[in-house]
Amino acid sequence: MATAQRLLMKGTEAIAEAAIRAGCRHFFGYPITPQNEIPEYMSKRLPQVGGVYLQAESEVSASNMLYGAGGSGVRVMTSSSSPGIALMAEGFSYLCGSEIPAVVVNIMRGGPGLGDIQPSQGDYAMCTKGFGHGDKHAIVLAPSTVQEAVDLMALAFDLADQYRNPCVVMGDGLIGQMMEPVTFPEAPVKVYDKPWAATGKPPTRKHNIINSLYLDPEELERHVYHLFEKYERMRADEQRHETFMLDDAPPVVICAYGTMARIAKTAIRELRKTGVKIGLFRPITAWPFPVEALSGVVQSTKVFLAVEMSMGQMIEDVRMVVGRDRPVKFFGRPGGVIPTVEEIIHQVKLLSN
Repeated sequence: MATAQRLLMKGTEAIAEAAIRAGCRHFFGYPITPQNEIPEYMSKRLPQVGGVYLQAESEVSASNMLYGAGGSGVRVMTSSSSPGIALMAEGFSYLCGSEIPAVVVNIMRGGPGLGDIQPSQGDYAMCTKGFGHGDKHAIVLAPSTVQEAVDLMALAFDLADQYRNPCVVMGDGLIGQMMEPVTFPEAPVKVYDKPWAATGKPPTRKHNIINSLYLDPEELERHVYHLFEKYERMRADEQRHETFMLDDAPPVVICAYGTMARIAKTAIRELRKTGVKIGLFRPITAWPFPVEALSGVVQSTKVFLAVEMSMGQMIEDVRMVVGRDRPVKFFGRPGGVIPTVEEIIHQVKLLSN
């Protein structure tokens, strides 16, 4: 049996290629560092596969182009970085309200404001608790390696189609700019029936109308209840996580996601060499947060340490699960400064004293 070819690729380019192999043929976006290689790659590759690349005049325009193309039933995506994602928020809310599938890639950078172009995790709250105005949610996937980013892109398009909802792939400048060997999934692209799509009316059905405007408040209320029935299915079925060195029930557990979890794993290996029992809990879905799995870790743990490239946004979700049963400590560095292995080891030793 032939072995899948491994390619050395930059994270942003691997994400773009994975989207194309997942059936994406339409990309709309606007350049912003540190994710510019995604639209650059798409501008070259999409015409080669019969797709459409369009650089919009702004992020606002790009998000509304998603609305139009996604409403016709095609697989569509955009990518941006923190300030650009914020500008797209209104369009994302329209996508949720109209139940239009789309994939959004956010390669996070330092903030607030224009900030800098260094890696950060400061958009966790925006993606998991915000993502536009009103009552709505989007599944948020947080890869920790370039290979996982490739794998999650295919999943993101499937989840978007399955639930008729936007799906976010949330990385940071590290995963966007690092180069790693990757293999691409060889499974055929899933095809979802989309009888709701606006594709021109055949004689056999009624008009399809894509809309998020409800002037009657009771009608809008019924629609929001319908959306939240869907979100509850997401909570029940789409929680994903990874555990690392938790089999021996260590008293200290680090909670980290994305590339920060990779740095934490190195710190854990070094601490284990010195006899310190410690493990890692890594959310793969930032939303829905893997509540059930983390709940199973609480009783055997004395203290949790949330480690983030921010001032602490995921920590609120960890505390929501752990409650008052166990202390949840925090260590993080904002502004694009990356916590080091040595700093994490120091924080763990402080907890042990």
